Amino acid sequence: MSIDKVKAFFSSLGEAEKILEFPQSTATVEAAAKAVGCRPGMIAKSMTFFVEGAPLLVVLAGDVRVDNHKFKETFHKKGRMIPFTEVEAYVGHAPGGVCPFCLKEGVQVFLDVSLQRFDTVYPAAGNDHSAIRLTPEELYRLAGAERWVDIAKATP
Repeated sequence: MSIDKVKAFFSSLGEAEKILEFPQSTATVEAAAKAVGCRPGMIAKSMTFFVEGAPLLVVLAGDVRVDNHKFKETFHKKGRMIPFTEVEAYVGHAPGGVCPFCLKEGVQVFLDVSLQRFDTVYPAAGNDHSAIRLTPEELYRLAGAERWVDIAKATP
């Protein structure tokens, strides 16, 4: 199970207490924000794309949308979202629990600057009933992010 891999990863770092599990679903930004008790923007949503046939993952604040023009400018190619039914096969986590930790080899991770507005953000932890409490800097480091990008439409 994906959450078990994520728990083992955070346990190995002495950070297991940062993982939060809930009886209710955290599969959407709205559901996760309600479960965590935070604003939707603080949910760090992981979006998966194909760029030239290779999967990549971008983590954005929960209250923003991808700007397709900025995406193409940043990655020099148009991105195509990985179909819902194929996400787990390409990245290692099922939709609703996709996170930037313990991914399949070769999946690059990028963080959107929209996350930097917050002191604390909450990405999923490998399933649709979990989250992890992190600072944006911790998320960047622990996710092994390639770099910060700016691919979101203007923030609210």
